[in-house]
This record gives sequence, C-alpha cells and structure tokens, in this order.
Amino acid sequence: MLTRRDLLQRTGSGFGLLGLAGLLQDQHLLAQAPSNPLAPKPPHFAPKAKRIIHVFMNGGPSQVDTFDPKPALTRFNGRPPGGALSAERGGTRTLMASPYRFRQHGQSGLPVSEIFPKIAECADDLCVIRSMYTNVPNHEPSLLMMTCGDVQPVRPSMGSWLVYGLGTENQNLPGFVTMCPGFPVVGPALWSNSFLPGIFQGAHINNSNMDPRRVLQNLTNGYLSQTAQREQMDLMRRLNEMHLRQRGGSDNPLEARIQSMEMAFRMQFEAQEVFDLNRETTVTRDLYGRGQFNDACLVARRLVERGVRAVQIFTGAGQPWDDHGNIANHRNNARTVDQPVAALINDLKARGLLEDTLVLWGGEFGRTPTSEGATGRDHNSSGFSVFLAGGGVKGGMTWGASDEFGFAAAEGRMHVHDLHATILHLLGINHERLTYRYSGRDFRLTDVSGTVNHNLIA
Repeated sequence: MLTRRDLLQRTGSGFGLLGLAGLLQDQHLLAQAPSNPLAPKPPHFAPKAKRIIHVFMNGGPSQVDTFDPKPALTRFNGRPPGGALSAERGGTRTLMASPYRFRQHGQSGLPVSEIFPKIAECADDLCVIRSMYTNVPNHEPSLLMMTCGDVQPVRPSMGSWLVYGLGTENQNLPGFVTMCPGFPVVGPALWSNSFLPGIFQGAHINNSNMDPRRVLQNLTNGYLSQTAQREQMDLMRRLNEMHLRQRGGSDNPLEARIQSMEMAFRMQFEAQEVFDLNRETTVTRDLYGRGQFNDACLVARRLVERGVRAVQIFTGAGQPWDDHGNIANHRNNARTVDQPVAALINDLKARGLLEDTLVLWGGEFGRTPTSEGATGRDHNSSGFSVFLAGGGVKGGMTWGASDEFGFAAAEGRMHVHDLHATILHLLGINHERLTYRYSGRDFRLTDVSGTVNHNLIA
C-alpha cells in the first residue's frame, strides 16, 4: 500500500517531501517561538522597589538655590572665591548669594528652598543627596550620563536596562514610557535601547496634549474586529518568523518589528484608558493641578499603578532649568514642578505605592555658586543635588556635602555611576551582573565602576 508520504518521496525525486519537511519545520518553529521578552523576570535578590519614576529637571537646577543652603555665600556675596578656588573654579566671577530663603521642614528639619513650598511638605519622605558629581559640564554628555550611564551616544538608557533585566508587569503597555512635550537636548538618545533589542526602547509620549485619542496614534482599527486582527497578526508573525529563520534566527530589527506589532495589538486594550485623565476624580485633578507637567505626573502614577516598570518625565522641551541669565527664573521653573511632584509623592503614598515605587528628582548637573553676567549661574558638574523618595530609601535625611560655597562635592561623594548602582540595587539588581554582550565586550549601565550606597537604604 502506497502512502501519501511515499508518493511524495518518489515523485519528482523527492522534491515534494522537501516541501512537506519545510511545512513541518515551520510548524516546529511556531511551537518553539521565542518567549515574550517583556515577561516579568526574577530579580537577583529581594528588591525594595518594583518600579521607578524619574522626574528630570533638564537644564540643571542650582543646588545652592534648591536643597543645599550655603550661608557662606551670603557672608561673602559679591567677593571673588579667593585663593585656589578663584583660579580653579571662580575665574574672574564673584560669589552670589541665593535670592531664596531656606527653611527647615518636617520632623527631620530638612532644609528646603522657599521656591518648593509643596515639596517641602514631603520633607520626611525625601533623601537628598548633596554630593553628586559627573564628568563634563556640558548638557549633551551630562544628559547622556544621567540617563544612559555614559557621555558618548548612544548607549541603552536606564529604563531600557531595567525592562531588559526585569521585564514588566503589564503586557498591554510599554515597559518604559518617557514624557516630554517635544524633545530635550539630545532627544530620543535619552530613552534609546541602543544595542539592546528594540522592544526595550522607551515609548515617547508628547504630553503637550494628553488627549487619549491622540497621544498614541492609530491604536484603534475601525475596519477589523479583534478576532480578525488576531488572525492577521498570527499570519504576519508566522511570515516574519519564517523570514527570521532564513536569516539565521537572529536579527535584532526584525525581532523588534515582530514584538512591536504584538505590543501595538495589545495596547488597544489599555493604552487609551491609562491616558484618559477624565477618569480621575476632581479631587485628584486638583491635587496635581492643571498643565503639561502636571498631567505627566498624574499619568506617571497611573502607569506605575498598572505595572509599568520605568517612567521618565522631563520638565519640558529643551533645557528649562538652564538659567545663565537670571537665577530668578528658577522660581518660575519651581512653580511648574512643585505642586505636581509633591502630589505624585503624596498620591503614591496614599495608595500604598510609594513603598515600592522609587522617585528620582534632579537634573544632569548643578550650577556654580558664582554669578554669570549679573544674576545668572553657569554649569557645574563638580557638585550638585538630587533627591530620592520611596522605594526603600530613608526619608528625612541628607547624604554627603559640598564644600563651603557649593562648588564641588566634598563629603560622601557620589558619581552618577554610584547613583545608578544604588537604584539598580533597590530594584533587586546587582549592577555588575546586568550585562549585554555587544561588539565583543559585555556592557552595563554603570560601565566599569559604580558603588552601591547602602547608607541611603532603609
């Protein structure tokens, strides 16, 4: 008795069987399809935090006008720094006192500038690091260092590293979302996946108009039912995977395209809802206030509440905090961010989310304690301040110190690599083990350095 398989083998010297073998291999390929790269992955050890919100003050806020009061600037206002400082850091410029008063707040007595009255009310939740420093006093390399751990473009951003290492809890939303109304200096490189697979790239949201129908385009298919779309997606995935196998089974752009189409399909179910702020109560909307940055902070809470791993919020396009001309403009910038940042911390706390959500506030560097022009301040990479809140850090404390005038980190110095190592540790990651091999070497967010600061961890 001649079976169909025998017939195919004997017909045309067995070419028919080759076609059958190909079909069987395709079915095997589908059965062995790669697992979802965004699926949650176990951390290296028990984490303090599960997610992070990076509130980025792009442009570089002045440490001596925000969280690092310097009485010596008032005493020596208008004088040159003197001695070695005058030649090394001050040049011909003179010391300039802060125009803002500092007051102690909370049970901890944490000093906060008057330009942040709402954030000051959160003093006992803040861990202020006064001894940060970075490599270069220019925006582009410092922005890259703070977001990607290197001054050279383009390396994977911290959000991309986190989603690569930990996955994300919600498969209907991107694991890493960044919000900016337009682009900061450098632009998309600040949330790039670089050589990591494309599915880990940050999803940029223009928060100038938080209309859920417009913030993410083309999410709704007006012609096909979800069942028909799923059938179409399955066919496209099969064709793409066949193509991928023909290319040796490893093609980053093609893999990224396959995963991005799957993500786009899943986002139909939840993405528009998460950006619909009309679903929030009037009380919550009033807590955050109204405006582009306010809306972004509220969306950040909605995103992490739904399991998004990393959210980044820029103050605005360009470099809003870059106040060379007049440091009095810091008051305007603070007015933009003070209420929504405080609301974010308090809202997370009220919902029981702050304990495992890490909030990072700060810029790419600080500013000089000397004057530029009449009342402005220049860039300063040698010493600046950031603060952490929630996510397993100690609240109501300061760490480190800058020198008498605020030129440079002097005690408990922390490089950006140390900050990144500490953040990864809080999220349950050993920063030396989170690596990706590319171009013949193992890369990591902290490059070849970084020390976890356990003094900040509760």
